[in-house]
Amino acid sequence: MSNPEQPSPVAPHATVTPLFGGCWSCRLLSGGALLVSGGYVGMHARRAVRHGGPASMGTVLQMMFAAGLAAWGIVVIFDPVGKTTRTA
Repeated sequence: MSNPEQPSPVAPHATVTPLFGGCWSCRLLSGGALLVSGGYVGMHARRAVRHGGPASMGTVLQMMFAAGLAAWGIVVIFDPVGKTTRTA
C-alpha cells in the first residue's frame, strides 16, 4: 500500500492576518485593558508586602501574573507579528 501525498495544511500563498484585523482602536482598547488589569493585580500584590507581610509564594506569583498581563497588553497594542522582514 502506498500513501498518497497529502497537501500541506498551509498554502504557500497564505498571508498572516493581523490579530485584530489592523483595527488600531481595537488593539488600543484591549491592550489598555490588559495593562490596567496588570496594574490592578500588581497593586494588590504590592499592598500585601507594603503592610509588613512577608512575601509569600502566592504574592510572588501574583506579581509575576501582573507582569505577564502587562506584557501581553504591550504586545497587543504594538502587534509585532508580521512586521519584521526577512533579508537574504
